Amino acid sequence: MSAVGELLAAFRDYLLSRSDPGLHHFIEGFRWPMEERALAPHDLPVVRYLHEPRRPGNGAESALLHRLSDAANVLHWAQTYSITDFGADFLQRYGWIELFGTRGHFASEDMAGGFLLLGPGVHYPDHHHEAEEIYIPLSDGSLWSKDAQPFLPHWSGEIIHHPSNIRHAMRTDDEPLVALYLWRGGPLAQKSIISGRMQ
Repeated sequence: MSAVGELLAAFRDYLLSRSDPGLHHFIEGFRWPMEERALAPHDLPVVRYLHEPRRPGNGAESALLHRLSDAANVLHWAQTYSITDFGADFLQRYGWIELFGTRGHFASEDMAGGFLLLGPGVHYPDHHHEAEEIYIPLSDGSLWSKDAQPFLPHWSGEIIHHPSNIRHAMRTDDEPLVALYLWRGGPLAQKSIISGRMQ
C-alpha cells in the first residue's frame, strides 16, 4: 500500500473509532473504497510546521498527526485563496490537503476529507460555504468562532460542526493548527465566501 493509501486507511479508522453520534451520522453510508488518482507531490511553506518538534502527544489524534507528517512530502498540498484575498503572509502559513473528494488523492463525488494546516499567529477570517462541514483538531491551542460569536478554544479530538452556510473563523496563537476536515452536501470544490469580519 502507498503512503497515501496508508494515510487514508488511518483517516478512515480514526473516524470509525469515534463514538460521537453526529460524526457517525455525517459519514454514514460513505463508500471508503475509492479509486486513487496520480497526483504529483506539491509542497507549500506551511508544511514545515508539521516537521517542527512538538510536545509529545498521546492517543488517536497524535497517531494520525504523525501519520500525516510521515506522508507530507508525497501529498499534493493546495491553497484556495490568493494574495488578493488575505495577503502574502497568510499564504505562507496556510494550506490544506484533500485526501479524497473531487480534487483529492482519492476520487469521491459524495464527500471530501483531508487536513487543514495553519501556522502560528494566523487569523482565518469569517467565511461560509454551502457544504456542511466537520473539523476535528489534531493539535491543541486553536481558537474558533461560529456565527460571529466570540472566539473560544477547542482542543485535540473535539468535534466542531458547521452547518451549511454558517459563518465561521479560526485563529492560532503560538502553536500551529492541524485539523481533520470533512465536507458534504454541497459543491465539494467551492471557494468559501468571505464574510468581511477581519477581527
